[in-house]
Amino acid sequence: MKKSVMIFMQLALVFIAFMACKTDSTELVNDMGNETEEIGTSTDTTSGKLIVKVGAKTFTATLVNNATATAFKARLPLTVQMDELNGNEKLYQFPNSLPANPTNPGTIQNGDLMLYTSNVLVLFYKTFPTSYTYTRIGKVNDVAGLAAALGSGRVEVSFALE
Repeated sequence: MKKSVMIFMQLALVFIAFMACKTDSTELVNDMGNETEEIGTSTDTTSGKLIVKVGAKTFTATLVNNATATAFKARLPLTVQMDELNGNEKLYQFPNSLPANPTNPGTIQNGDLMLYTSNVLVLFYKTFPTSYTYTRIGKVNDVAGLAAALGSGRVEVSFALE
């Protein structure tokens, strides 16, 4: 009997190990309700245009096609106070998480709109190399005047679908 239990335990551990290595897309429960979203791997195709307003200046951005951008769009329109960080980015911390699939972009580009961890929205206004990981949401199409509009301190930024 003891040998049967040991064999069963070993088989159970092997099964659990195989399930942990599963690489299919993962289903997540949205923090805002009972909806579920599939995290895909596609981040290169556009899924919409975004209007980004900073003071009197308006910019357009192109959103990527991923679960993070989809969850971000569900929160629009959105006006937030974004704080300064490192002289190259503005950030806002959401109270709830968004789906995330972070990777290291190698280089941050001026105008990148990304998610850091699972709840920090980041709008970059300078290009620089990075070792951090982010989930891409979109990119400002024409960054002329973006850094000047964002300024050096806390700033109100509005996001809405075009």
